[in-house]
Amino acid sequence: MQAEIITIGNELLIGQVVDTNSAFIAEKLREAGVELTRITTVSDKRDTITLALTEAMKRSELVLMTGGLGPTNDDITKSVLMDLFGGGLVESQQVLADLKRFLSRAGIPLNANNRSQALVPENCQVIRNPVGTAPILWFDRNQRVVVAMPGVPLEMKTALTGEIIPRIRELYPLHVLISQTIRVAGYAESVLAERLGDWEAALPKGVSLAYLPSYGQIRLRLDATGESAEVLKKVLDHEIGKLKIILGKAVFAWEDIELQEAIGRLAVASAVTFSTAESCTGGLIGHLVTSIPGSSAYFLGSVVAYDNRVKSGVLGVDSVVIDSRGAVSAEVAEQMAEGIRRLTGSDYGLSTTGIAGPGGGTPEKPVGTVWVAVSGPSGTVSKQFGFSGSRMQNIQISAQFALNMLRLRLLADRSPGLE
Repeated sequence: MQAEIITIGNELLIGQVVDTNSAFIAEKLREAGVELTRITTVSDKRDTITLALTEAMKRSELVLMTGGLGPTNDDITKSVLMDLFGGGLVESQQVLADLKRFLSRAGIPLNANNRSQALVPENCQVIRNPVGTAPILWFDRNQRVVVAMPGVPLEMKTALTGEIIPRIRELYPLHVLISQTIRVAGYAESVLAERLGDWEAALPKGVSLAYLPSYGQIRLRLDATGESAEVLKKVLDHEIGKLKIILGKAVFAWEDIELQEAIGRLAVASAVTFSTAESCTGGLIGHLVTSIPGSSAYFLGSVVAYDNRVKSGVLGVDSVVIDSRGAVSAEVAEQMAEGIRRLTGSDYGLSTTGIAGPGGGTPEKPVGTVWVAVSGPSGTVSKQFGFSGSRMQNIQISAQFALNMLRLRLLADRSPGLE
């Protein structure tokens, strides 16, 4: 079946509020095997809402709406639905009881405005809202279902997962959908697409691949739709087996986790520790690593050596090398990695030094030039990267490439027999 989402509210159109509802609804519909074909955001105007809903009902069997069910004058969704589906308003004693109970707990008096939320269209099915004041309205006509939900995210999520999705499953014969997310680092999207071209072209019917790129890494989402979850699981496992051969160590996770979490798991499995010395990334790597619970088991600390005096005075970088080779150089990056390893006593040291921009570049070392070094038991290695984004983009992608360089080094050095 096909579905559409309509979100209502001027605050969404002007960017005052970010529409997180659509993303959540889309995810839950996809998990249920419902094909989402369109998301529309409209203002709090009667004719705009009416047109959007009328057109959506022509195209799709299911329309999910959020917003416009509150007690104020700009909440007109209920009125629009009455015009389209006919009938009048009746006071629901169940909704009124829920409303009184909810307001009493919150210490809010019942007045004419909030009592109006107990008035519901007589020709709809009313679904109770256990976490708010506005009920959910379900209309069913001519093999078309329209559901109006509150715009408050908690209320919408509760209604969708607790009531709407289960009812949809009962009403419609839906396909089974299973997905697997694969996280890849070190590839540009176009290069990865070329690498996977033959494999992707040979995917069996009902299996599709989506690319979701971000800084320094790419999510691959493999979807399979059909009648049997057991059969689909076997199909996906077979295709993932092929991917393991094609991509090898470029895959840092066969699930949807961040690179820093994958590195943490690897560090724990290898029983090693690491620390960071950051210049151009300004502590971002340390922040990412420590955002993972339990990171104290493997991460010993960080020095943000932004100034050359800190590079020399704290990390022990040779000032003569800084003067002769420049702070952005292989030699300085390597001495920073060795210095932080020596300072903290960690098994590995990771360092970054570069020119984030927008100023500071030269013809020899343009903005976006970054050196990353990793020092460990088997020695110290460094690598130069060249990025071309804004200052913040260069910082973020530098952190990701540095983390991936550490990951690859941990993989290369780990003991035989570790998976």
